[in-house]
Amino acid sequence: MHFKTHTEAMENILDFFLYNEISPREKFGPTGRTIEAKLLKRINAVIAIMRDVEKTQTKPTVAMLQSLFVMDEPNKKPLIVEKKYAEEKKEVRFRERRNIKNEL
Repeated sequence: MHFKTHTEAMENILDFFLYNEISPREKFGPTGRTIEAKLLKRINAVIAIMRDVEKTQTKPTVAMLQSLFVMDEPNKKPLIVEKKYAEEKKEVRFRERRNIKNEL
């Protein structure tokens, strides 16, 4: 809408404020920038919560479940034998029997 004079435009602006019962000095609430900043803060907080849950709950639980399905052979530790018994057992008790037929 175009006005012929500035006076006419100002009258329409004042009528708008009177009709809607608002003051030109009154704040209408948060602007788009402040709303965006608040949303970004909340989104960052949600991301931080999700990362914490992943570190403290999800990853350890997955590791425990995977360890249940992995079957490792138990480590075979050598027997601990006293020195005097270890030296005595150097002698071979059984020997391989040779087949005489194959040697001829």
